Amino acid sequence: MDSQELAGKHAIVTGGAGGIGRATARLLVAEGANVVIADVDADRGRQVAEDIGEPAAFKETDVSDAEQVQDLVDFTVDRFGGLDIMFNNAGVGSPLKRFLPDDLTDFSRIIDVNLFGVIAGTQRAARHMKDHGGGVIINNASIAAINAGAGMIAYRASKAAVAHATKCMAIDLAPYNIRVNCLAPAHIRTAITTYDMGPVLRYMQPLERHAQPEDVANAVVFLSSDRAAQVTGIMFPIDGGTTAGPPYAQTKLIMSTARPTGAATTES
Repeated sequence: MDSQELAGKHAIVTGGAGGIGRATARLLVAEGANVVIADVDADRGRQVAEDIGEPAAFKETDVSDAEQVQDLVDFTVDRFGGLDIMFNNAGVGSPLKRFLPDDLTDFSRIIDVNLFGVIAGTQRAARHMKDHGGGVIINNASIAAINAGAGMIAYRASKAAVAHATKCMAIDLAPYNIRVNCLAPAHIRTAITTYDMGPVLRYMQPLERHAQPEDVANAVVFLSSDRAAQVTGIMFPIDGGTTAGPPYAQTKLIMSTARPTGAATTES
C-alpha cells in the first residue's frame, strides 16, 4: 500500500520560504504532493524549492495583492495541472506594544497580509476548485485568535478575523466539495516569534514540550487528506494544551500563596 497520502495532489504554500511554510512544503512533498512555494522573499523561496527538488516550484507573491494571488493560482495550474490544496500561511507579526502607546502605523499592512491575504487566497483557490471537483483550504491563524491578551492589537484582531472568516467561507464553499479549516498554532519558534519561550512554556502551556514547525505541518497533511473528509469549518489549536487551561506550574504557584482552609484572618 502506498504510504503517500497526498500522491497526485497539487498544493500552494504561501509564506513558504521559512518556518512553518518551509516545513509544510517539505512534508507535503514527502506525502506525494507537488508544491508551489509562494513568498515575498525570492532568494529564500527559490532556495527552498531547489532544496526540495522537482516536485516543488517557487512563485514570488505578495498575498496582499489579489492579482498576484491570482497569478499564483494560474502558475500552479499551468505548472502542475491543477490545485487541490491551498495553505494560506503567509503572515506578519507586530511588536509587543501595549494598546495606548501603539501608533498603529503597521495596522494596514498586518490586516492586508494576515486577513486580506487569507481571504483572497481562499477565494482565488476556490474559484478553480469549484470547477474541478473540490479541494482543501487551510488558513493559518494563531492562538491569538482564541485567547485574548494585552498588546499587539492589530495582530490579534487579524487572527481572530481569520478564524471567523474561515467558518463563514467553509459554509459558503461546502456545496462545491471544498473544505476550509483553520489552524491556531502557539509558542512555535519562527522568524516572527520575538519572546522568550522558557517562561511561556512553564506558566502558559500544560505540555512542557517545545513545539516545532513540523507539528503544524503534520496538521496540514491530516486536514488535506481523506482522513479529514468530514472536517470543515473548524479551529484546530496546536498549542500544547494552552487553550485548555493553565499548566500545573501556574496552579501550584497560586496554591503556594493561598491561606490554608479555615485559617484565621485579622481585619483592621
